[in-house]
Parts: sequence; structure tokens; C-alpha cells
Amino acid sequence: MKAIIPVAGAGTKLRPHTYTQPKALIPLAGKTILSIIVDQLKEAGINDFIFVVGYLGDKIKDYVQEKYPDLNSHFINQSERQGIGHAIQLTRNIVGDDEMFIVLGDTICEYSVAEILEIPHSVLGVKRVDDPRDFGVAEIGDDGFIVRVVEKPQIPKSNMALVGVYRIKETSMLFECLENNIRNQVKSRGEFSITDALECMIEKGAVFKSFKVMNWFDCGKKETLLVSNATLLKKFGGIISPEHSFENTIVIPPVSIATGCDIKNSIIGPNVTIGEQTTINYSIIKDSIIGAFADLYDIVLTQSLIGSDTEIKGESRSLNIGDNTEIDLGES
Repeated sequence: MKAIIPVAGAGTKLRPHTYTQPKALIPLAGKTILSIIVDQLKEAGINDFIFVVGYLGDKIKDYVQEKYPDLNSHFINQSERQGIGHAIQLTRNIVGDDEMFIVLGDTICEYSVAEILEIPHSVLGVKRVDDPRDFGVAEIGDDGFIVRVVEKPQIPKSNMALVGVYRIKETSMLFECLENNIRNQVKSRGEFSITDALECMIEKGAVFKSFKVMNWFDCGKKETLLVSNATLLKKFGGIISPEHSFENTIVIPPVSIATGCDIKNSIIGPNVTIGEQTTINYSIIKDSIIGAFADLYDIVLTQSLIGSDTEIKGESRSLNIGDNTEIDLGES
């Protein structure tokens, strides 16, 4: 079994943060988006990983090699972002005939990997959504098997969205369909989608079982990322390094504070994630994500996403600030 995680996207909806940091490495509930995905797969016994990297790919590679030295990791560069289907096709020489477990690099779902691995068919993770027009959509029979998949249909016949979790047994057939689509320029919205390849497989007789995930956390933009952070903090319980002793500070859980932070005279929480080596003084922070090596003084933040290596001084705001920024809100 090979786990494939495409993480080559530029994360344009999360700019300015993704100018300097891959979306998969944005902190979330004391972890990163990528580490949550990898940990789920590792716990189920999967140790062979293929990461399809592109934009800021060296940061992904360094992170994986430092945090997961025990994994059998491969890194493939997708120099031109031509879609998830193209990204998967690049892995063919490494995958060979092994089964695949594909999880998109911005997909955090609550589900049992072990349960999916026990199903004797290929499996597609699904979740009911209010507006399926922005997703790949699965049309499912009464028996739970998938009869058709369509990428971002304008007139959907189903509201069951593909969440970005795929367990593929017919590996050779998937690669054949991907190659055929790329050769014949079969695209959806200008990209080679994996959904089109899956539909090709269904037409060729492949059998796919649907699997409903319990929760699907949206990490695509600031507002939904903050909601996901709060939900996951409640689920994980928050993590505060035992070395910490914060002077004259109130911590309202759930909160996750990484190592090496210096926090004084402040109120932190609820629903706050703080990266390592961050300094906070005379501030109130709630419902926010703060990057590593940030320096916050005399500030009230709510519903904010603050990048790493950032310095902020001033007054109450709702902010969306990228890395390597210095702001003094006290100036007139």
C-alpha cells in the first residue's frame, strides 16, 4: 500500500500566508494540516508515502524528513500545476502495481483508515454538502456502490461530495485512464482531474464503494480554517508544552501553545493555536492562529490568522497577516 499526498498547490485563497509557507504546513490545533493527514495514515500501519510537491516543495521535504524520519518517503516534483490527476500520474513509476491510498494535501477528515482498508473494493470518501457544484460529486446506488462521478457539475444529481480520500485497488486501470485523459486533453475547468479518471474506471467496470466520513474540515480560506482550528482543538483537547509557566496570564482552553513561547500579562483563548518561540505581552487573543517566532505586544486579536516572524503592536483588529511582516497599529 502506497499513500500518495499531493501538496503542490499554491494555496492562493490563503494568501498572503502561502507566499512563504505551503498551505499544508499552516499550524492547526497544535499540529499542521500535513501532520494530521500523515498521522492518520501512520496509525493504520501505512509507512510508504509519496508526496507530490511543487510550490515551496523544499519546505515540505524538510518538514517530512525532520518530523517523520522513520517513513519510507518519496518526493516527486510537479513543476506545472495541471491538476490532481496529473499529480497522481507522476507517481506511476514508484507505485507500480501496489494499491494506493490517496489523500489530498488540504483534506482533513474524521474517519477510520483501518475500516476503509478492510473493505474488499476500491473506496471513495464522501460527505453530504449543501452546494455540490464546487466539488467532485458521487452518484450512489441504494447498495452504497457508486454508479457515476462528475467533477463540479452545474446541475448536480447528487449532494454527496468527494472529500479527497481515495483507496484504489485497480491501480493499473487508474493510470491507464489518467494517461488516456492527459493524451486526449480531457480536462475539467482547465485541469486534469482525478474525478474524470475515476469515471473512466467506472465505465470500464471498476467497482467503487462509498464511505461516509464523519466530519470534513475546510482548510481552504481564513474563515473556514479558523473554524476548523476551533473544532479540532476541542477534539484534540489542546496541547501546552509542560515547560511553560506564563507570568500573570490567563489561559482559557482549548488552546495549543508550542515550545519556547514567552507569554506575559495576557489572556489567551479560547480556540487559539500559537507556534513555537512566539512572544506575547499585554495582549488578549481568542479564536485565532498565531505562527512561530511572532512578537505581539499590546494587541487584542479575534478571528485572526497571523503568520510567522511577525511583529505587531497596537490595538484591537481582525487581521490576516502573512509571514515576515512588521506592523505598529499604535502609529497615527
